[in-house]
Amino acid sequence: MTKHLVIVESPAKAKTIEKYLGKDFQVLASYGHVRDLIPKEGAVDPNNDFAMKYEVIDRNQKHVQAISAALKAADVLYLATDPDREGEAIAWHLYELLKAKKLLKDKPVHRVVFHEITKKAVTEAIANPADLDTNLINAQQARRALDYLVGFNLSPLLWKKIRRGLSAGRVQSPALRMIVERELEIEAFKKREYWTIDALLSADEQTFKAKLTHYNGEKLTQFRINNAELAEEAKQTLLAAANGQLIVSKQEKKQQKRQPAPPFITSTLQQEAARKLGFTTKRAMMVAQQLYEGIDIGEETPVGLITYMRTDSVNLAVEAVAELRELIAENYGAVNVPKEPRIFKTKSKNAQEAHEAIRPTNPRYVPSQIKQYLSAE
Repeated sequence: MTKHLVIVESPAKAKTIEKYLGKDFQVLASYGHVRDLIPKEGAVDPNNDFAMKYEVIDRNQKHVQAISAALKAADVLYLATDPDREGEAIAWHLYELLKAKKLLKDKPVHRVVFHEITKKAVTEAIANPADLDTNLINAQQARRALDYLVGFNLSPLLWKKIRRGLSAGRVQSPALRMIVERELEIEAFKKREYWTIDALLSADEQTFKAKLTHYNGEKLTQFRINNAELAEEAKQTLLAAANGQLIVSKQEKKQQKRQPAPPFITSTLQQEAARKLGFTTKRAMMVAQQLYEGIDIGEETPVGLITYMRTDSVNLAVEAVAELRELIAENYGAVNVPKEPRIFKTKSKNAQEAHEAIRPTNPRYVPSQIKQYLSAE
């Protein structure tokens, strides 16, 4: 008889976690959401305290049945869905379904979250369970109710008044308005011609560019040279006066400090993946999901290489910062380690401060050393 039943969302993650926990644990996957609103009018009733009617999602019916069967043989249930609003809601939906089937009885039910898929993190989470977070559950239900109320009520209206196939949504419609307003600004823009004059120079075998800022004793404004004739006149005047050489009349040296960027959150990870690698948002998150759930790097079990990738917090665990500082000292010298670690604060008022930023689970897994186990992505 399996003593402990653990439910996660992903089947790949389930296999890794089961290996970490041992034979007394069975780990099953819910394959995402198990219930959703009924797909017809009345799913959300604004006149009855926004009562919501749910049903099991057809494609996940078999997974709910597998979980129900496994629970009959278990003593304890651990709901270990993802550590975010949607994960909390999935755990709650599972709890409600299993309670309705009278499968819980007097069995303890715990909520655990895995911010990283490593043996240490998994065993610590199991040893320190918590309860379901009502605030997160309510937040997800509010989000889902708004999705339904906006989309279900406005989309048919668009079909009737404009044309079939159009849709409205809680996020989609405001985003569309922002795009339309920006496009109107672009269309209203009045073009004005202006010219700049640059010189490509070289000195001591180094090339650099200089921009004309003063001409005929006056400082140039943006639209001072506003046609080709004036630009050509200035060019010929400068060429004749310079006779192939320009004189450096003043040299200024300045020190610039560049502050390090905050640790990655979901949005900044996606932005950098697009900017540096040309990844779409979907591709970036797919690769991050694989790194979070675990990669086979030649050890006994797959290892999660990054922490949970859906987060809006820039916090870093004290232990993680200590490990990073130690690694920097070893590789680059203690002189390059600040006396005190830099602390970043999350700007978003709604950020989940209990969460961490996206970081390597173990900084000693240097990419060059585990490159053979990784794909090109």
